Amino acid sequence: MNAAAEKIYHQRSSQTTRDQLVVDHLDLVRHVLGRLLVDAPGHVDRDNLEGAGLLGLVEAASRFDGARGSDFRAFAYQRIRGAVLDEMRRNCPLPQQVMELWTRIREYTSRCVVYPTVEELAHALGTSIEAIEECLVSTKVVRPDEWHDEFAVAASPVDQMDQAEFEDNRERLAEAMMRLPERQRIIVSMYYTDNLRLREIGEVLGLSESRVSRLLAQAHLQLKRIMSAATA
Repeated sequence: MNAAAEKIYHQRSSQTTRDQLVVDHLDLVRHVLGRLLVDAPGHVDRDNLEGAGLLGLVEAASRFDGARGSDFRAFAYQRIRGAVLDEMRRNCPLPQQVMELWTRIREYTSRCVVYPTVEELAHALGTSIEAIEECLVSTKVVRPDEWHDEFAVAASPVDQMDQAEFEDNRERLAEAMMRLPERQRIIVSMYYTDNLRLREIGEVLGLSESRVSRLLAQAHLQLKRIMSAATA
């Protein structure tokens, strides 16, 4: 085989490998979308976000170097997630007022040894409980990467966490869950364990989707507060 023919052969072989990686990992796009869009506003263009996720997968396949021994699924997950988040931010910008409150919340909580409750945040920042809840819900939709998801960490071990740390984290989360009000505990379980959408949870409990979203935000903040107090 001459040099030109060999080059064409390797190019075609490489393209076939990339195409197969994309086909074999289409489920990863659906998984990322399912996690990020579970409580997305109705005006979000899901088809557009799915397209962004697919482009992220294609980019991952073209950039992946299997010779380095890295795992393609983990590599692609970050690319897909980043592409979807970028598209979400372009199409779902947060109002300036919400962003300002979110910045104040982050600045305040960063100085706290124990995470404050929604009521404590409202009092400290001179605003209403409703404003805090709305801000938490909005930022979870548009800026989910800034939410420290203890639930995901407790669900499976990660590279940076050894088995002992993983078991300890899961145990602390289980103990914190038992200290939540019953309704919040049920909602957290339905959302993270049963993978139900907010609308579906609302139908089961007879609550509006917005009310479920607020209760979930409260539960998330309370769990962070309980777990941070346990390690303080």
